Amino acid sequence: MPGVPPVVTPDPAPASAFIALGANLGALRATLEAALAELAAWPGIRVTAVSSAWHSAPVGCEGPDYLNAVAAIETTLTPLALLDALQAIEQRHGRERPFVNAPRTLDLDLLLYNDQQIRTERLTVPHPRLQERAFVVLPLLELAPTLVLPGLGPLSHYEASVRDQALTRTPEPLAPPHSG
Repeated sequence: MPGVPPVVTPDPAPASAFIALGANLGALRATLEAALAELAAWPGIRVTAVSSAWHSAPVGCEGPDYLNAVAAIETTLTPLALLDALQAIEQRHGRERPFVNAPRTLDLDLLLYNDQQIRTERLTVPHPRLQERAFVVLPLLELAPTLVLPGLGPLSHYEASVRDQALTRTPEPLAPPHSG
């Protein structure tokens, strides 16, 4: 009708999320930097911060050391849509899943999504055992030192329990992603 303004539905408020990045096969630094760029370019995702890069020994398997980092993002994607995006980026980098904890060209894990606790067949948030892994706890503490894990309490409470795990911060930060 003429003269009647259209109804505009506002965009949903962006959610805050944290993504773990890791790789232990191929060109590790280049792969993580490419994954960060792909995250930043994905519709509905804005990378807001990236931790230092860290070398860590594999957990629960044999293989070369990993290069790890954590990215803070804002997203208008639902948790499952975000998981789909992460898995699509992994696939672009040749991710295979022949067995649990197999070496990987790229691993992207949704660690936290706002303060939600999610448990579905496809997704568990907070990510299982994140508080037991130095390669997640220490980079997360860099980005959010006062972070409270939903259902688990302050992240800082877990720092001492992971300090004995082999983890080395790299001197060179990852190249920051550029979004369009």
